[in-house]
Amino acid sequence: MKRMLKLVMAAVAIGGGIWIGSVMNITADGASVNTQPGTADDPVVTKSYVDQAIQNALNGGSGEGPSEPSTPAAGEELKIVVVKPGQRLVAGAGTEFIVRSGKAVIYSADANGVADLTAGQDLTNGTAITNNHLLSFPREGRGIEVAQGNKYNLTVMVRGNYNLFLVP
Repeated sequence: MKRMLKLVMAAVAIGGGIWIGSVMNITADGASVNTQPGTADDPVVTKSYVDQAIQNALNGGSGEGPSEPSTPAAGEELKIVVVKPGQRLVAGAGTEFIVRSGKAVIYSADANGVADLTAGQDLTNGTAITNNHLLSFPREGRGIEVAQGNKYNLTVMVRGNYNLFLVP
């Protein structure tokens, strides 16, 4: 009798498991694998669509198409300036310099210096400048000049306002 009860209970458990499994599979929406790439359920997008969506997100979601590339304002253009020995290149507030060639030193009328953004240093008056470092001039009246005793010109990339003076 106990054996028969165990057999009936096992059959009920297996049947119940099969029935619950089939009901759960019907109600699961994502269980089927019949979605193909490129259909309405799984669309394929093009690179131009993704680029346009990214551009719209960067523009604040304005809904417009891709915008034209902006041209830099007058103060944002990089200019190449040649500084001859005996000249001083003085920056305006917020101007940036990159000395491309030549031996240059910092000029500052006060005790404050110039930020060397590449090295993370503050360069004071008379300090030698490493070529190809980005220098930031936070205030007017600071600049660069050819190192004492050097007879070669400086080639400097400048972004912002500047003046070229003769060294007194």
